[in-house]
Amino acid sequence: MYAFSKAVNSMHSEDVKQLMKQASGKNLISFAGGMPNNDLFPVKEIDEIYNSLPEDVKKLCFQYGPTSGYPPLVKSLECYLENKGLAVANNKILITTGSLQAISIIAREFVNEGDIILTENPCFVGALTVFETVGAEIHSIPIDKNGINIKALKSKIESLDRKPKFLYVTPNYHNPAGIVYTPERKKALLEALSGSGIILIEDDAYSDLYFDETERHLTRSMKSMGDNDVEIIYTGSFSKILGPGFRLGFMLSSEEIFEKAETVKQALDACTSSFTQILANEFLVQEKLEPYLTFLRSEYLERKNMLQKYLKLYMPEEIKWNEPKGGFYIWLKLPPHIKSTDIFKESVAKGVVFVTGRTFDPASEKDDRLRLSFSNMPKDQIEKGVRILSEAINQVLQSSKVGIS
Repeated sequence: MYAFSKAVNSMHSEDVKQLMKQASGKNLISFAGGMPNNDLFPVKEIDEIYNSLPEDVKKLCFQYGPTSGYPPLVKSLECYLENKGLAVANNKILITTGSLQAISIIAREFVNEGDIILTENPCFVGALTVFETVGAEIHSIPIDKNGINIKALKSKIESLDRKPKFLYVTPNYHNPAGIVYTPERKKALLEALSGSGIILIEDDAYSDLYFDETERHLTRSMKSMGDNDVEIIYTGSFSKILGPGFRLGFMLSSEEIFEKAETVKQALDACTSSFTQILANEFLVQEKLEPYLTFLRSEYLERKNMLQKYLKLYMPEEIKWNEPKGGFYIWLKLPPHIKSTDIFKESVAKGVVFVTGRTFDPASEKDDRLRLSFSNMPKDQIEKGVRILSEAINQVLQSSKVGIS
């Protein structure tokens, strides 16, 4: 019997391990993976970039770099974020090994065991694993189709005997709920936190993946709204817009928060891969990102439309959902008398996997939802996958009706 630390006892870490296995399972139709499809990666463009690099820069690819990030990439990201309206001049960028590392760094920077933090419910499961690992006491706030419930947030803050260290939110094409916060809800959230001393972590991995150019304004970040009464740490990622294998993310924060975050990162991995930072920088500098994003938006819109079409065609009328405006996910709502874990057992036996709602509940209890990801789906499998899933749901519905009667 080993004397393991408390840090390994995350309720959600097993869910993450299972999720990664499901996403890559052979001979399964998978709605589980919140990742791009392999056929969509910019392999040709990256080949061209690497082959055109000067010899001395190629050598840098293999070397350690500054903990804060490859300086040319930091500069390129400053331009990228300024174009999104973020006040880069008053903040500093830290390059991280994926945005999940940024979340982990922030948690280590601020949270001692037993400290209170706030999240949405549902919440990105990777973040939940991080927060559990640092021993945080997690309190969650429900969301609706417009964003976090402001009344519930205020009530929760008032009910607590200690001030939460931060509130973690994913306002743009939420994982798993697929929603985008309305401008009114973002403004109300900033007003609710104003003067509270509670830091806002704004996790923004999906905002470039909108489906309609006229709705792009909905993805405006709260950190760009200029509310000096709320300390906001903004995190982003290349995982959804270039490739998860790059393991590249970043955080934008005040200088004081940056300095401590850099110290935490130094202890974790010394520096993020120079190889992928150099390639990503060239992707930005050579202006390949926007044409690639245009291609991705078109691909994901097509997949979303196909999934939406077949859900309408095959799903029992008891199943409800909101059509997403961007991102990767559709979040199905079940009748209260059936559970997504029961559907999963039937569905996986038939060859289709998804992610159960319970996975995204901080308390691992609420199980009346299921997440479908369309980003990784081969288009020719979408109809078959929905049909099989619908059969599994119908089976569980019929069994529940027998049980009720």
